[in-house]
Amino acid sequence: MSENASATELTSQYTAQVSADLERNTKEQERIGGEIAALQEQLAALESDHKVLVSIQRALGTAPASAEPVVPSDSVPVPAPRKKTTAKTGPGTRARTKKSATKSRPAATAKPAAEKQADTAEAAKTAPPTLVELVRRHLAEQSEPRSAAEIATTLGQTHPDRNIKTTVVRTTLEGLVARNQAQRSKQGASVYYTAPDAQAASPQAEEQPAPADA
Repeated sequence: MSENASATELTSQYTAQVSADLERNTKEQERIGGEIAALQEQLAALESDHKVLVSIQRALGTAPASAEPVVPSDSVPVPAPRKKTTAKTGPGTRARTKKSATKSRPAATAKPAAEKQADTAEAAKTAPPTLVELVRRHLAEQSEPRSAAEIATTLGQTHPDRNIKTTVVRTTLEGLVARNQAQRSKQGASVYYTAPDAQAASPQAEEQPAPADA
């Protein structure tokens, strides 16, 4: 009887240990998956911003020399016959060709620059907001602290087309806290988040002295 009791006790201990390890493994997978999803969304936002900035830079005409198209390389063989013909005709024709070239250049480059600026502005307006922007706006609109689950539920109802998970929202909030764009507070075992201005405004209102009696 003692051997059977010890065997069942060992089995129950191993079963409890395996269950605890499985639960810990599952939570760790969810945490890492949430961090990866948040990083991928941040990377996509940075890539989108990079494209917009490059378009603006090209529209303003401040792109570096290495970014210019290689069109002049195709017209390299052309100057050889031009030098022979201009040598025969004299310097008068050279001056005329230079003047005509300088007059025609601004008209050719003005239209594409304006069109690029318009396209860039339209692309910036139509680009959907990232999860980081949605979380930051939601915190700024709240007057009380909110948990990651509450924020995820609200954003999921507001944006049903986006698969917003609590783990991803929590990772995004921790990233905002690390960049001083959000503040974190604990109430018992729960963690709540607020916008930086929300907590900074309340102490200042309490510290303001009462107006003196006339």
